[in-house]
Amino acid sequence: MAARVRNWGRWGPEDEIGTLNFIDEAARRRGAAAVVSGRAFALGLPLSEAEGIQLGFVEGRVNPTREMVQVNQPVNPEQPDWVCFSEDVVTMATQCATHWDALAHSSYGGVIYNGYPAGVVSADGASRCGIHRLGPVVSRGVLLDVARALGCDVLEPGYPIMPGDLDAAVGLAGMELEPGDIVLVRTGQMVHLAPGRRDLVAYTFPSPGLTIETAGWFHQHDVAAVATDTLVFEVYPSQHEDAYLPVHLLHLVEMGLTQGQNWVLDALADECAADGRYSFLLDATPLPLTDGLGTPLNPVAIK
Repeated sequence: MAARVRNWGRWGPEDEIGTLNFIDEAARRRGAAAVVSGRAFALGLPLSEAEGIQLGFVEGRVNPTREMVQVNQPVNPEQPDWVCFSEDVVTMATQCATHWDALAHSSYGGVIYNGYPAGVVSADGASRCGIHRLGPVVSRGVLLDVARALGCDVLEPGYPIMPGDLDAAVGLAGMELEPGDIVLVRTGQMVHLAPGRRDLVAYTFPSPGLTIETAGWFHQHDVAAVATDTLVFEVYPSQHEDAYLPVHLLHLVEMGLTQGQNWVLDALADECAADGRYSFLLDATPLPLTDGLGTPLNPVAIK
């Protein structure tokens, strides 16, 4: 599969954004044309320590914390009731909530995407394929509601999504994918974060997700980026005991396919099911974190 989907050199030896090259003016116009009602959906998780989803399985991936550094601080101490300001500081892992992975996030065999040596990632960050290279990520988004297509609210724990499942979701959407589309895959896994039944272990493990086989499907359809409503992104435990997170490696290293996790898709999915339209304008532009390995997001879908 790695040999089949590898995009190294496809956009030149200096390329650092991979399949986002598929997003051109035509793809953005297609996204704009998908807007009918003007209803907007924010797809990001809330950012607070109390609402964090990390349980410590990934070293250093800490939940957001916020600290006040000014509280009604007067500009002139002698006039405390005059002009005052308040400010705060946030500490968080870039991939602790809703996010994109940078292409430099994963390596194997000593290389990252496009054959760059893994050494381009250092204590200073990613000198190649950092998240800031992505620029504006705005295109037509397409929701593939796999759970609804298979007649369930949430896929079974550890369910491996196969190309046929994606085809079923495309059939439910009643449309065809086009090069440059950003695909959002819904499993229903966000049900485990719902108020009153919040269960971080159930949300984390075992998890339904994408498979080695679906990498070929995304490659065939010239998809620009893929995001899911799960923490791991791919099926976990992995399909093969001797392959650790192989979909990450196929997407990020071989294909240069930007991928995202922990996207909140349920309200959008309900709207798509109600109006029968599964495409929309999607703005998922990363924060310009120079040399970053990922970025927190609050993506917006406009229908």
